[in-house]
Amino acid sequence: MIVDAAVYEDGRRVPGELALSDIPAACHRRNAFVWLGLYEPTEDEFDAVRREFELHELAVEDAICAHQRPKLEIYGELVFVVLKTARYIDETEAVEIGEIMMFVGESFIVVVRHGEGSPLSAVRRRIESRPDLLQHGPGAVAYAIVDKVVDDYAPVIVGIDTDIREVEIEVFSESDPSAAERIYKLKREVLELDAATTPLLDPLDKLVHRYYRFVPESLTEYFRDVHDHLLREVAQVQTFRDLLTSVLEANLTRVSVRQNEDMRKISAWVAIAAVPTMIAGIYGMNFDNMPELDAEYGYFVILGVIAAVCLLMYRAFRKSGWL
Repeated sequence: MIVDAAVYEDGRRVPGELALSDIPAACHRRNAFVWLGLYEPTEDEFDAVRREFELHELAVEDAICAHQRPKLEIYGELVFVVLKTARYIDETEAVEIGEIMMFVGESFIVVVRHGEGSPLSAVRRRIESRPDLLQHGPGAVAYAIVDKVVDDYAPVIVGIDTDIREVEIEVFSESDPSAAERIYKLKREVLELDAATTPLLDPLDKLVHRYYRFVPESLTEYFRDVHDHLLREVAQVQTFRDLLTSVLEANLTRVSVRQNEDMRKISAWVAIAAVPTMIAGIYGMNFDNMPELDAEYGYFVILGVIAAVCLLMYRAFRKSGWL
């Protein structure tokens, strides 16, 4: 559905509602451009938009179906940009990924949003309070949207960092160190965030270092600032990947050590229990000619021998750390 549609002239929003049929005339106004925002449009809903703006069919297909990687593609005079949004859900320790597609022309920008991440209503209000930026046209809107998406990665990184610290404490605590499931889940979320952030470096680099008609030279430094922020966030995500790999290895090592300790304890008790079992087995063979059977205190002597041997073995295992 269409969330908002407006004409901006000389950096300020023109009052009134903009109908799709008025778009061609609005795009040809001097020092003006059109900003159209849509949220999860269907193919039929987007068809009228495609005709009015003469959008390329391949880019339109990507915008409707979503599930694209961050990229920048050029279709004649049109630039198509795909961004991945992210938001962190603390209750489930999950990263929810969405998408924003931008069709940027010389006199218009069409923005299609999928998912709940990075809502753009605040972006529109903020950029409308900056006529000095809006007078640069669609490029200023593209900058504001990209800046919002990249800024929204920061809370996600903070949330993941907090969970990683918690799982580190859990792994190295004296309690049961079997945190593998949580570590795997966190690593999957980090990989999803990495897939959203790292591929975005190339489109932003193109916006900084290549010339596009909708990005005047005065906006280049703004895109460069966003690119620098993204570089730091990508580096942090890469650090998370390496750290979770190390934590998982440490967890598996602790589990293995715990299992070895348990096996040593079991083996020690089995060895101690084997002594009375062996002696009882010898005297349970029912032979007639066994001299000890006639001894007056033989029963008590055998019990003493069993107790003494078991005690010696117990002390030896305790000394060696098996018990």
